[in-house]
Amino acid sequence: MTAFDDVLSANAVYAEHFHDTGRPGKAARGLAVVTCMDSRISPLEMLGLEPGDAKILRNAGARVTDDVLRTLVLAAHLLDVDRVMVVAHTDCRMTKVTDEEVHAEMLGRGVDTRSLEFRTISDQRRELACDVQRIRSSPYLPKDLPVIGAIYDVATGLIEVAVP
Repeated sequence: MTAFDDVLSANAVYAEHFHDTGRPGKAARGLAVVTCMDSRISPLEMLGLEPGDAKILRNAGARVTDDVLRTLVLAAHLLDVDRVMVVAHTDCRMTKVTDEEVHAEMLGRGVDTRSLEFRTISDQRRELACDVQRIRSSPYLPKDLPVIGAIYDVATGLIEVAVP
């Protein structure tokens, strides 16, 4: 028995009934969503989308990292993305700790993570605005690419646009 038997078994059942719809790899609704990896967030459902409608990019804290920018450049130029939402959320663990605290906790677990930048969030709205601006100012993305920043409330399911 392996650590992945449950999901591999579930995939075998899924594959038995799978039907290739011929859906292209492009974003049918032209949307890219950068959001947190928090399990309480279901990006497609929260935005009324179907599989294939959007490109979903997830990481801890919904941060616009170099890899997110790289992916957005590819999505905008090759995969029909013509608008971007950065969606942070309430009750995010990344807003409750500092990088130093995470490093200390990890070191207590025997893992030295000091070479990593966790990009914890001291002021969610300010950091969200900075992340939106990072996309807007990228020289590799279309200058007229619409980008907003929002906060998803994990208790109500509502999204508030915090950075129009």
